[in-house]
Amino acid sequence: MDFSVPQERKLVTAIPGPKSLALQERRLASVSRGAGTLANIYMDHGAGAILVDVDGNRLIDLGCGIGVTTIGHAHPDVAAAAAAQAAKLTHTLFTVTPYENYVRVAEKLAEVTPGDFEKHSILVNSGAEAVENAVKIARRFTGRRVILSLDHAFHGRTNLTMAMTYRPWPERAGMGPFPGDVFSVPTSYPYRDGLSGEEAAARTIDYIETHIGGSEVAAFFAEPIQGDGGIVIPAPGYFAAIRKYCDDNGIVFVADEIQAGMGRTGTWYSIEHHGVVPDLVTTAKGIAGGFPSRP
Repeated sequence: MDFSVPQERKLVTAIPGPKSLALQERRLASVSRGAGTLANIYMDHGAGAILVDVDGNRLIDLGCGIGVTTIGHAHPDVAAAAAAQAAKLTHTLFTVTPYENYVRVAEKLAEVTPGDFEKHSILVNSGAEAVENAVKIARRFTGRRVILSLDHAFHGRTNLTMAMTYRPWPERAGMGPFPGDVFSVPTSYPYRDGLSGEEAAARTIDYIETHIGGSEVAAFFAEPIQGDGGIVIPAPGYFAAIRKYCDDNGIVFVADEIQAGMGRTGTWYSIEHHGVVPDLVTTAKGIAGGFPSRP
């Protein structure tokens, strides 16, 4: 396809350039420090894999909005669809005045998510809200309260999802108290622990049985590929053993695919590489190419 911006890197000023520096001064005067950035380079437009900053520098976009713009910037088909929708209808609350597109998204998700059973989706505002709703669904379904997540996990920055997130900094430091009945359990980290998937699963299960009790657990949350935790991929066989343990103990198995899912690993969802079908899937980011849509 033809791109409106050449697909190559080109610098015409120092980085950051003078216009970015001026915007940074305005930002410091008006934007909360809580909205931090890794680079104070301000973007103006983009196409494909290239972003153009306010000073005219062309930069390769390696961040993709943290896995959001996976089909590139300003794709003409996406831009045309967004413009057509904006001209037709911008917003109604689906639970008050529903519309077809919501239904179409749910139908498509039923096609591409793992499993051949009947499926249903709910669309919410963010990945963290998707995780919180998965917690509510699992607790309501099981009548239990305990939520498990893996060491090195990242599930979000709301109060509940911070409790499910493993590392103390920068997400959790000084942010407590957090909701109770949320526990981190050992994961499979073959690069560091040297364990097979089955051995690592046995360690996880022993920890659950020793410290918590499987009969108390509502849901087991797992990122099939941990992103913020260091790109950790469990050893083969780990999730199959955990899936069996969840089945044997009436625990809802949740695949948090918000970062890794939506075609980023060669399958629609990364859990498919493990031959495991989850009970619930949370997905976001790449599903909408940067536009609002979070199931």
